Amino acid sequence: RTYSGTETEGQLLNSFVQYFGDSLGRKIKRMPLIEETVLPGDSLLTLPVVIIGNGPSGICLSYLLSGYRPYLSPEAIHPNPILHTKLEEARHLSIVDQDLEYLSEGLEGRSSNPVAVLFDTLLHPDADFGYDYPPVLHWKLEQHNYIPHMVLGKGPPGGAWHSMEGSMLTISFGDWMELPGLSFKEWASSKRRNIKSDRVMPEEIACYYKHYVKVMGLQKNFRDNVYITSVSRLYREKEDEGRSHQNEDISTQHLEMEDGQKSLIKRNWEVRGYQRATDGSHVPFCLFAENVALATGTFDSPGRLQVEGEDFPFVLHSMSDFGAAISKGKFRGKADPVLIVGAGLTAADAVLCAYNNNIPVVHVFRRRVTDTSLIFKQLPKKLYPEYHKVYHMMCTQSHTVDSNPHSAYTSFPEHNVLSFKPEMKCVLQSASGLKKILKFSVALVLIGSHPNLFFLKDQGHSIGHHSNQPITCKGNPIEIDPYTYECTKEANLFALGPLVGDNFVRFLKGGALGIARCLAIRQKKKHELIESGDGGGDGVP
Repeated sequence: RTYSGTETEGQLLNSFVQYFGDSLGRKIKRMPLIEETVLPGDSLLTLPVVIIGNGPSGICLSYLLSGYRPYLSPEAIHPNPILHTKLEEARHLSIVDQDLEYLSEGLEGRSSNPVAVLFDTLLHPDADFGYDYPPVLHWKLEQHNYIPHMVLGKGPPGGAWHSMEGSMLTISFGDWMELPGLSFKEWASSKRRNIKSDRVMPEEIACYYKHYVKVMGLQKNFRDNVYITSVSRLYREKEDEGRSHQNEDISTQHLEMEDGQKSLIKRNWEVRGYQRATDGSHVPFCLFAENVALATGTFDSPGRLQVEGEDFPFVLHSMSDFGAAISKGKFRGKADPVLIVGAGLTAADAVLCAYNNNIPVVHVFRRRVTDTSLIFKQLPKKLYPEYHKVYHMMCTQSHTVDSNPHSAYTSFPEHNVLSFKPEMKCVLQSASGLKKILKFSVALVLIGSHPNLFFLKDQGHSIGHHSNQPITCKGNPIEIDPYTYECTKEANLFALGPLVGDNFVRFLKGGALGIARCLAIRQKKKHELIESGDGGGDGVP
């Protein structure tokens, strides 16, 4: 069954009931969606998995949960002889059904997550050595391995790729952006799209992801225009499971109550939010899930300097806002430069955008130009000439070399922004403590972005490697089991992609593999318990 992305409230409710009724072959007495004002009841349907986020992480996880399984291709020989020997030992089994820790042992790659490195080398053998070997896997759809799930996203499938600046090339090759089972090059040629180089524009990738969901038959699992407001645990009394739920305000550290009081056990997840209808109205909903997978990425909240004056309207924090300002002609006739803060690729994109539109640039960043951790140091010149052009200007056109205030580009290495003033001036401070005041037309702060997990208790601060600190993809990713991607501090909560440090699409697919294996094992055990008459539960078998 296909579903439209703009369903009315009644259609939305009915589609869930019809879909899960058809899929599970059982009569659903009550709807899985309820009004916000209705209290949850035991007889409501509980989904095995709810995935929050419909970018490449969520799409890939849905693909595996839908029953697609990777097997070693009959003719394939992996260039790593030790790994190939291991794969041959269980050729008859899908990779999902094999010991991922055993397979990934000894492998090295550009991810700190071993399963991510494993899956990447199976899909792109020796890619980091410049080889273009084909995948050693082929895929089979096994309907009996389907695990009912729902993918919730704010926009169309593809997530943040639909809102990225369309004029810039991706940092990764097109082949590295593809998802299992559908070659990006083949898709591009079938659409008669003229791909001039191995790197492609975000618009192409966004279209590919949207098409992927359709061609793989995953639409029934996706809901667009959905905004999550809370994800919380439900608790109930251990000795009387038929009584009403108690909500997540009870601390997980105090489930065992004092003498004379009943203990509480963790139940399922409650996911609340609303779907935006075509008329702009909000349709509230509430879902219950045995497992929740976080696949939200890190583009929700732009990084901020936390300095005085940063909230002025002429201080921007995204490339899209900068592009809109250019389109509206806000820089015409202005002699003052645009002030760009940051030394990453997004800041470099902004420099290129300004340069190509004849807008003078003042570029401020904290690091030395010789800092080995700068991203430019990791990019081959032949593949990324435009970024090395920016890096060359950063090195050779600093304020100490070129003091001409009307230069098209001037860099200020090893400088911090102290404040922004209402008269469109900025106070800088050098590493030696020297202060300088600059006049600008628009300031653009591009120092990275962070996930917004406001819908979790304490905004998710408790599930990172460093407790009670905000989740960031580099400094404080969510702490997970390296082979199941389950949060070590919260059972039945999973995370993948940038939330666990895998910023590149080629590596986030490993998270989907780890989660799919973990859930497949648990579903199998649950079936065995039910068949033996010892199991039950209030979720979907």
